[in-house]
Amino acid sequence: MSKYFTTTKKGEIHDLKEELSSPREDKKTEAVKKIIAAMTEGKDVSVLFTDVVNCMQTHNIELKKLVYLYVMNYAKSKPDLAILAVNTFQKDASDPNPLIRALAVRTLGCIRVDRIVEYLTQPLAMCLKDQDPYVRKTAAVCVAKLFDINPELVVSQGFLDQLKDLLADANPMVVANAVAALNEINEVSKTEVFKIDSGNLLKLLAALNECTEWGQVFILDSLAKYVPRDAREAEMICERVTPRLNHSNSAVVLSAVKVVLLFLDYITTSDTSFSLCRKLGPPLITLLSNGKEPEIHYVALRNINLIVQKRPEILQNEIKVFVCKYNDPIYVKMEKLEIMIMLANERNIDQLLPEFKEYANMVDVEFVRKSVRAIGRCAIKLEAVAERCIQVLLELIQTKVNYVVQEAVIVIKDIFRKYPNRYEAIIATLCENLDSLDEPEAKASMIWIVGEYAERIENADVLLESFLENFADESAQVQLQLLTAAVKLFLRRPKTTQEMVQRVLNMATQESENPDLRDRGFIYWRLLSSNPEAAKGVVLADKPLIKDTSSTIEPALLNDLVKYLATLASVYHKPPESFVSKARQTKAFKIQEEEEEEDQYDVQQEGQSPAPAGTSPAPVGGAGGRGGLIDLLGMDAGAAAPAVPTATPAAPANMEAQFFTQSTQQTAQKDIVLPAENGAGMELRGAFMRRQGQLFLDMTVSNRASQVPISQVAVQFNKNSFGVAPAQQPILQAPLYANQTADLQLPCACAGPSTPAPYSTTIQVAVKNNSGQIYYFAMNLPLQCALVEQGMVDQSSYLQAWRAIPDNTELVREVPVGSCDLGVLTGKLRAANMFEVARLKMNNNDILYMSCRTIGAGHVVLMEVTVRPGATSCTVALRSTEVAILPLVGAALATVLK
Repeated sequence: MSKYFTTTKKGEIHDLKEELSSPREDKKTEAVKKIIAAMTEGKDVSVLFTDVVNCMQTHNIELKKLVYLYVMNYAKSKPDLAILAVNTFQKDASDPNPLIRALAVRTLGCIRVDRIVEYLTQPLAMCLKDQDPYVRKTAAVCVAKLFDINPELVVSQGFLDQLKDLLADANPMVVANAVAALNEINEVSKTEVFKIDSGNLLKLLAALNECTEWGQVFILDSLAKYVPRDAREAEMICERVTPRLNHSNSAVVLSAVKVVLLFLDYITTSDTSFSLCRKLGPPLITLLSNGKEPEIHYVALRNINLIVQKRPEILQNEIKVFVCKYNDPIYVKMEKLEIMIMLANERNIDQLLPEFKEYANMVDVEFVRKSVRAIGRCAIKLEAVAERCIQVLLELIQTKVNYVVQEAVIVIKDIFRKYPNRYEAIIATLCENLDSLDEPEAKASMIWIVGEYAERIENADVLLESFLENFADESAQVQLQLLTAAVKLFLRRPKTTQEMVQRVLNMATQESENPDLRDRGFIYWRLLSSNPEAAKGVVLADKPLIKDTSSTIEPALLNDLVKYLATLASVYHKPPESFVSKARQTKAFKIQEEEEEEDQYDVQQEGQSPAPAGTSPAPVGGAGGRGGLIDLLGMDAGAAAPAVPTATPAAPANMEAQFFTQSTQQTAQKDIVLPAENGAGMELRGAFMRRQGQLFLDMTVSNRASQVPISQVAVQFNKNSFGVAPAQQPILQAPLYANQTADLQLPCACAGPSTPAPYSTTIQVAVKNNSGQIYYFAMNLPLQCALVEQGMVDQSSYLQAWRAIPDNTELVREVPVGSCDLGVLTGKLRAANMFEVARLKMNNNDILYMSCRTIGAGHVVLMEVTVRPGATSCTVALRSTEVAILPLVGAALATVLK
């Protein structure tokens, strides 16, 4: 093949044209191979489109395949010429050879051109009923591709019903492809189009034994979504699926494990559950066999991590499988370590502790730290073995290895918090290693121990003094612990430590710039000065016992993730909608549609008829009630109802949001844009503002030193990204004499010439006064002032537009927020003409779907804002057909939300 990937010679296109017109098919085949090779290297060979298409009418399958490949690649850029090939495609769809029929319908499905879609329906309908199973299975996949291009056409032509009929096909491969196609359609459809029921369940189980390995994966993934009617049916399905656990393909094994794991929840017989759990262990262990690649080991371990959290009894006695080998990559070792901690119990701890101790003597620092921390986590998890774990930690401290000692101190602090007043005898050993502590977390842990057990450490004040010498240079974590430890020591030994606590409080409240440290210092100072007994009750109160939750997932999220075993979600330990934009959008709008139906039912129950088409539905239940568009079609029933956007800014949902709206719309900080020394005594202050749907340049003209009164001012803008220009010239009501000022409002319009991308918010301004001098300066046009009031996109258009924009053009950034209150956030955004299209509650996070439109060319930007409770920032994903505008919108969002 390498001969085809040679450097293009001058005149080669002409030579290729001659070869393509040759009557000999072997020459045509060679020519098309050269063209495909050039296309693969990224060279533009679209000029040969007509010549290549002419080669389609041949009985040579190799040549036909090559031509089809070329047509698929260039059909989008040459839609007019691609139509020339339609007749051949339709003819090939009726060819006696099933390979050619399948090839034709497959290629038609891959040509994503709207003008060709209508020609696909007839060949596809024929192929779905073809006698040959190879053609039918190819046509089934083609339906899913067509649905992605034109869902309405698929529904209207009855292809979905035909696809469901294929579930009863005699050929298992046709059934598997039909299931795969229906699942893919179901993922992107607004409504549920495929659901396994008792009618097609047995057909799928029958096909499971005979189809290919990837067909089995499709069927198993579909079975995982099925809810059995009773325990007996669940047992029957598990019985039919368990033979797949011995398959050689890892994907089939994990999919079968997922089905059995999910159906165990429906089985009521303990013996059956125990038997199935025993069957799940060996296939999972096989995934970790020596012959597998480390990447497969990692994926298997991430899935096993979830399985062990869900049902630890499956691998409870297989701890040896997870012992780290010397040649395991670090990422595999880390996962094995996590699983060993989860499986640790009183029976196997004697096996684990020597392993952990050995790992702590390895050379990889990160793994050593994790191993030391694993010993501590076992101590916290299992009270009966805590003393043995502490003994191992003390042995590791004796090694005097710096990072081992520091990690051991951190771990022992946590053990003290779990078991107070039980293992204080080891404090003396810890104090001997103070000099080796140089990491903030280790220092903070040691200081906490000294402060907590000050009455048992005779020289506690001396130890704290050694840390206080460099108080100003320590990290915030260490400073906070020093402050608290000094107060604890003072409350226990007030006579000897008064000077120390006074010095610490002074440093914390007067010399520190850290607001947290200052606030804590003032609180302690007020407590100590007003009521020392109350201070003792607060500072020396009993602490709640801790537990190890570092590796556990919330039960609700865990149940969700188990449904996604053998997918990326099980590797990331995140639901798909958190990292796949299409899944995120589809889930949001499916929830919207379900709640839409509920709202409509509520309206009909109250005896109200739906609003006529083309009219705005009235809010149900008053201003704060549910129903209609008043709460965005029920996307968030508990949220304040945003008003329907009109030409004027919408009313905010609460008073705080109203404050932000008013302050954003009515006030602006005018900056000096032309100092008096540069303007021959004329000073200009200015800022762009948007009021009542109009962009204004607010200016303050001052005569600072000129003896000539300023009586006229003319303003002109240079070409800019948004075509902004003055709509009219400002008029001074009276001449400005020395030290006099006047405020001007200059209305602006988008009637001027605009500059191409990249976009900029800088506006170059020229100002001329009655002296004849022209002064030049630049001003910033905040993008929130360049957004129009007609920026709301309806939900169906939003979803279509989001899908049409390629994922790789999406801009994602973290934006600091001053408040996580949704009413405040949406109030700020609405004031900046960024409108809420939909809202979704997912994994305790609020997701806002917003849209806005710029002045000038009217570029629409779609936004997804993820707000996490209690966080100081939110995640924003931006999409637009005009990618160059996205950085400006991101910066505007940061300004609005901070």
